[in-house]
Amino acid sequence: MALALRVQALARRSSIASGSNVLRRMPLRSYSSSASVDGTLPLEGIRVLDMTRVLAGPYCTQILGDLGADVIKVEHPVRGDDTRAWGPPYANPSIPFEKKNIMLTYLKVNRNKKSLGLSFQHKSGVEILHKLAKECDVLVENYLPGGLKKYGMDYETLKKINPKLIYASITGYGQTGPYSNRAGYDVMVEAEMGLMHITGARDGAPVKVGVAVTDLTTGLYTSNAIMAALIARGRTGKGQHIDACLSDCQVATLSNLASSALISGQKDSGRWGTAHPSIVPYRSYKTQDGDILFGGGNDRLFGVLCDRLGFSEWKTDARFVTNSDRVQHRAEIDGMIESTTVQKTTQQWLDIFEGSGMPYAAVNDIQGTLNHKHVLARDMVTEVDHPACGPIKLVNTPIKYSEAKPGVRTPPPTLGQHTDEILGSVLDYSEADIARLKDEGVLS
Repeated sequence: MALALRVQALARRSSIASGSNVLRRMPLRSYSSSASVDGTLPLEGIRVLDMTRVLAGPYCTQILGDLGADVIKVEHPVRGDDTRAWGPPYANPSIPFEKKNIMLTYLKVNRNKKSLGLSFQHKSGVEILHKLAKECDVLVENYLPGGLKKYGMDYETLKKINPKLIYASITGYGQTGPYSNRAGYDVMVEAEMGLMHITGARDGAPVKVGVAVTDLTTGLYTSNAIMAALIARGRTGKGQHIDACLSDCQVATLSNLASSALISGQKDSGRWGTAHPSIVPYRSYKTQDGDILFGGGNDRLFGVLCDRLGFSEWKTDARFVTNSDRVQHRAEIDGMIESTTVQKTTQQWLDIFEGSGMPYAAVNDIQGTLNHKHVLARDMVTEVDHPACGPIKLVNTPIKYSEAKPGVRTPPPTLGQHTDEILGSVLDYSEADIARLKDEGVLS
C-alpha cells in the first residue's frame, strides 16, 4: 500500500511537470474520507490547501470539501486554528482541552478536511508548503495583504512553482485601497459597510446580525469564484489570483437598498425591524406565546389575512384598500392585527392559516429550527462520529443534486490528525523524516 501511495504521488508530480491533463482525471487521494465515494461529487479530484482561520476562509473551504474536494487544513502545530480556543461552549466538556482542541466554533466550519499541524516559521515548514502547493489545485488564505510574502507563500512566488494554482486571498478590506492593511472582523465590516445601520428595531439602536453574515457571504462568494476559476483554467490551463474581501461582499449584498440609494441619491430610510418600508402588512406580530410573521405582499393576500383573522370588513375599509393606503396607515392596521394575534398561540394561528396561500411563519428559536419537521425532512441535520468527542450533530450541506450527494463525509479533525497521512501519501516523506520534523517543532 505504501509503495502504491508513493507511485501515485510521483505520478502526480510528473503530470504537473509535464503539463499533462492526467492530473484532472486522477481518483480521489488515499487520505480522503473512508466513507463511500463513487466519483459523482462535483469537486472530486481537486485538492485544496487551506491556510485560513476563524470563519470566512474555513467556511469557503468547507463548501469545497462538501462538494468532494480534498482539503488540507494547515494549522499551527500547538494552537491550531484560532477557533479551537473559542469556548465555552465545548463539544464535550468532559474531555480536557489539551486532549481535544475542539470547540463548537471550530466544529461548524471544518468538516470534510484533513488537519496538518505545521509551523512555517521554520524553513522546513515552508519547504513542505511549497511542495504541497505544487501538488494542489487551489490555495485559500486569509492573512493581511503581503503577510505571507516573507515566507515565500505569496501568489507571485507560488505561481512560479505551480502556474495552474488558483490562489484565493480573503481579507477584511482587499488587496488594494486605503483600508487594505486594516484587520477586519465581521462585526466591524457590518458597521462600516452599512449593514448594521439598517438592522434593528425602527426606533432602536443599530445591531449586528445574529450570525456573522458578512463572513458567511464572503465565504460563499469566494467558493463560487474558485469554482469559476477552475472552469476558466480548464479552458486556458492557467491559474489566477482571487482577491476577495468582507467589505466588497458586504457592499454587494446591500442589494436593492444600495440600488435605491444610488439611483435616487437620497438617504436610506433606516432600520425597519421585521417590517418592510413599502409593503404593509409585512412583519412579525406578537401571539399569546411568541411571534408570527405575515407577508401581505399584495391586495389579494391582504384579503386572505383579513378573512383568516376574522375581520373581512378590513378589506373594504378606505384606509386599507390598497397597499399604498396601508403604508399611509401602517400604525393603525399593524395595531389592529397585533391586538388580534395576541389572543391565540402561535400554533393556533399556524393551524388557522394552513392551506390559505398566505405567506406566514412562526418566529422560531434555534432549537425550534433544528427540530423543525421540514428541516429534518430535508436532511439538514446529520450526525457524525468524532474521534475525540464521540457522536456529534452538525448542520448538513444545503444544496441537493440529482446525480451526487454532497454532505458530511468526515468530522472536523483533531489538531494534526492527518499530518503523517498527508506527508506520507502526498509528498512521499518517510516515517523517519516525519518523526524528525516533529522533534524539531515543525510538525504536530
